[in-house]
Amino acid sequence: MGKVAFVFPGQASQYPGMGKELADKNPAAKTAFDEADKALGFSISKMCFEGTEEELKLTANTQPAILTCSVAVFRVLAEKGLSPDFVAGHSLGEYSALVAAGALKFADAVQLVRKRGTYMQDAVPAGVGAMAAIMGLSPAVVADVCKRAADGEVCAPANLNSPDQTVISGHASAIKRAVELASQAGAKRAVILAVSAPFHSALMAPAQEKLEKDLRSIAFSNLRVPLVTNVDADTIEHGDEAREALIRQVTMPVRWEESVRLLIDEGVNTFVEVGPGRVLSGLLRQIERSVATLNVEDEKSLAATVERIAGARSDAA
Repeated sequence: MGKVAFVFPGQASQYPGMGKELADKNPAAKTAFDEADKALGFSISKMCFEGTEEELKLTANTQPAILTCSVAVFRVLAEKGLSPDFVAGHSLGEYSALVAAGALKFADAVQLVRKRGTYMQDAVPAGVGAMAAIMGLSPAVVADVCKRAADGEVCAPANLNSPDQTVISGHASAIKRAVELASQAGAKRAVILAVSAPFHSALMAPAQEKLEKDLRSIAFSNLRVPLVTNVDADTIEHGDEAREALIRQVTMPVRWEESVRLLIDEGVNTFVEVGPGRVLSGLLRQIERSVATLNVEDEKSLAATVERIAGARSDAA
C-alpha cells in the first residue's frame, strides 16, 4: 500500500445534522464537541446537530462548526488506529489539519477560526464583494479573464481547485464581468457563489491584519506529520512555518490542485476526506482518477473507510 493523506474540508461543506451520528455513537467524537462548546462559550454542537442551514451559513459559525466536526471525525479514526502519512486542508481545513498534526491545540484552533470568520465577514461591507466558480476553463484562461474583468477593481483566482474548476474572488461588479467573459470564452459553467465575503482576495487585507495578531499570540508546535500548505503547495513540518502560512492564506489563493499533485508525487495513493461533505472527494476525482478517494462523516462512511484501509494494509503486509 502507498501512503495515506487525510484532507480536511473548508467552507461550503457544512449541512444541518453534521457530526450528530458519530457523536452519539463514539465518545471520542462527543468529547471533541464538548471541548469546542467549552472553548467557544456557546453550543456549537447544538448548531451542528440541530441548527438551520441559515445559521450554519454565517461565516463566524460555519468555520468553528466544520473544524469541530472534522476534528471529531479525526479523533474517531485515530481511536480506530488509522493515522495519515500527510495532512492538508482546504482553506479553513488547514486549521483542522494542523490540529490533526499536533501543531495547534484544538481549543485554540476553534477560537481562532471563530474570529477568522468574524474578521472575514467584517472586512468588506455586504454586497461589495463576491466569488464565482468557473468550470471548464484552464486556470491560465481564468487568470486572463480576471485581468480583463478587473478594470481597476479586485478580481483574481482564489481557489485553484482542479484542472476544471477555478473559484474567483473580488469586487462584486468585477466578478460579474468575469462571469460574462468566462461564458464567452467557452466555460461549461460560470456561477456566482452564495458566500458572504470575497475570500482569498486582496479585499481580505483588514481580516489578515487582525488575524495575524491573534495567530502571533498562540503557541504552535512542530508537526507530527508533514502538512502541505495552501499558499505554497509545499510541505512544512515546523510550527512557525504553519503560522506564517495561515497568515498569508487569508489574502492568497488556495493552490489545491498543486497540493494534491505534490502529495501524489510523495507517494500518496489513498486520500481520506475527514469531515462533513464530499467536496474534496469530487475535486480529487477531477485532479487524478487513479488514486483511492474515501471520506468519513458518519457511521456508514467510517465503517467503509476503516475496512478499506485495514484491508489494503493487510494485503501490503
